[in-house]
Amino acid sequence: MAKIVSVEVLQADLKPKAKRTDAVQSFECQETPMVRITDADGVVGTGYSYTIGTGGSSVVRLLDDHLVPLLIGREADDVERIWRDLFYRVHATTVGALTSIALAVIDTALWDLRGRRTFLPLHRLAGGAKESIDLYCTEGGWLHIGERELVEEALRAKERGFGGTKLKVGRRHVAEDVRRIAAVREAVGAGWEIMTDANQGFTLDEAIRRVRHYQDFDVAWFEEPIHADDVQAHRRLAAATSVPIAVGESLYSLSQFKDYLQSGACSILQVDVGRIGGITPWLKVAHMAEAFNVPVCPHFLMELHLPLCCAVPNSRWLEFIPQLDLVTSSQIRIEAGKAIPSDVPGLGIDWDWAALDRYVVHRHTHTAH
Repeated sequence: MAKIVSVEVLQADLKPKAKRTDAVQSFECQETPMVRITDADGVVGTGYSYTIGTGGSSVVRLLDDHLVPLLIGREADDVERIWRDLFYRVHATTVGALTSIALAVIDTALWDLRGRRTFLPLHRLAGGAKESIDLYCTEGGWLHIGERELVEEALRAKERGFGGTKLKVGRRHVAEDVRRIAAVREAVGAGWEIMTDANQGFTLDEAIRRVRHYQDFDVAWFEEPIHADDVQAHRRLAAATSVPIAVGESLYSLSQFKDYLQSGACSILQVDVGRIGGITPWLKVAHMAEAFNVPVCPHFLMELHLPLCCAVPNSRWLEFIPQLDLVTSSQIRIEAGKAIPSDVPGLGIDWDWAALDRYVVHRHTHTAH
């Protein structure tokens, strides 16, 4: 046990390496709030989360003004207690994206610190269920990409040994979506997965209409078809199709996931460690999903989700969408289309601090007075 003696709060803004568009938005910038927590023994844990272009400065302000000052002098290993104390300290702003992102920054740092102190990598520290996880590719399926390039990207992913590709849907007419899916299905054959993602772009009636066309191509899932707040609409959609319904990237609390599971409104949970509030609640969602016999296929943050997928038994897919290689010294290990977690203690992310410094737009250090 060692007390927290200092916390550095940072924000690094990382530009996407490829243009990313979906039915409702574009990915402008990965604003990356971060903290580096140092304990009395000099061990440092680094945590982070993200936005897709707005809100990062608000998260950092929440960290600097309200959350991080409460960490000084706390026992770093009291991860669950700290998470609960911080949650109730800002209870008036929960449940919500900005608060959950801020909590995730701190919680992931505490887990990194715990792993470094115990010399255990996260996938073993959090469960040790698997040695690898299947990959599917998202980077080649954005909504602005034409049919020829969609096919080329899918074939390239298949050649690399990946198990599937994600296609964004939500073109102006369902026929346009169908042409895109059909082109990829014809190219990759029947034995390869195609995931579809609407990014909450449809009404219930339109989602039912479109999924009846998508299911003819045996798609692996229909992701975020309707606004995430509407559990009952998802339940009705799930009852209207054989296509698995996937939700989670826009849910921010354990209770929201509970409502979906109890209602039978989804078949796949895409719980995002950066949006649920960190590793502590992520593991709770994953284990709750296991009790309902529902797989977890997390959204984004592949470097952090890799060890978490290997920590739990009911993970199925890891989304391959690189971003941190701009500021890390090593990339994730991939063999035969599977990602293998690092055995380095902690989160297993090898930060390149010299490279990261070029993207830092905010930095503040908190210490005991």
